[in-house]
Amino acid sequence: MDVRCVSEIVKTQTVREGGGFKVRRPSRINSITSPFLLLDEMGPTNYGPGEAVGAPWHPHRGFETVTYLLDGRMRHEDSSGNRGDLNPGDVQWMTAGRGIIHSEEPHEEFKKSGGISHGFQIWVNLPAKYKMMKPRYQEIPSSESPTVSKNGVWARVIAGECMGKSSKIDTMIPITLIHIKMAKDSELLQAIDSSLNAMLYVFKGKIKVENKLAVRSKPLPSGLGVKQQIEDGELAIMSEGEKISITSEEDSEFLILAGPEIDEPVARYGPFVMNTVEEINLAFSDYQNGTFVNP
Repeated sequence: MDVRCVSEIVKTQTVREGGGFKVRRPSRINSITSPFLLLDEMGPTNYGPGEAVGAPWHPHRGFETVTYLLDGRMRHEDSSGNRGDLNPGDVQWMTAGRGIIHSEEPHEEFKKSGGISHGFQIWVNLPAKYKMMKPRYQEIPSSESPTVSKNGVWARVIAGECMGKSSKIDTMIPITLIHIKMAKDSELLQAIDSSLNAMLYVFKGKIKVENKLAVRSKPLPSGLGVKQQIEDGELAIMSEGEKISITSEEDSEFLILAGPEIDEPVARYGPFVMNTVEEINLAFSDYQNGTFVNP
């Protein structure tokens, strides 16, 4: 099997979202990482009592949002009548489809007490045939999210497969989303279907992967076995191949993400992701005239 190599390293930038919370976001992510439109690392932020903020009511159309919480406590509510708490290790996978309005706010108890909040929100594009589907919502508590630990490597399999464990979450397109923790001097060989784009986002420590292509866009001498280091706050775009060979020289954490190339035009404005400008204009019109959720 061909080993995937690092083709590009993308740095993160810190921006504010929602009610004013800070996120780390890889720059240019929506133009190079189909089907992933956005990867926001929310925190870690240590809030004092009464300080925690979230994302008040807002609309989406044409894609999916995935929220994965590591620390803290949140509450979800949407226009389809879904509501639920989000605790450490929990996942909420929302398919906006033709239209949904939702809020993601700190849980009342967490806002009152304060504490560390840390998690991810990921946007996954949908092919045109699914963009106007009926919205749906999947809530996966940590107790139902499969984990596995072998030889110094721990994984939570949110979507896809890792070390013999598979997720049962229903995705509209083939998606791999895995949270990995690696102890010092551990190794992981992760299979990724050759038809999928793949990337790694490191948010603690540093890892090394095979690299025969580039180091931060600079050519390398030819030869096998060259390793590329990926550090905290870096997104590595991987080349084509069937597996990723990863080693860790210190305790590290990262996400593995993979999905298919959606070879369609992308029209994106704010919370809407469609194929044409006309469809974006229709989304705004539907939202303004009250037919966005209940046509």
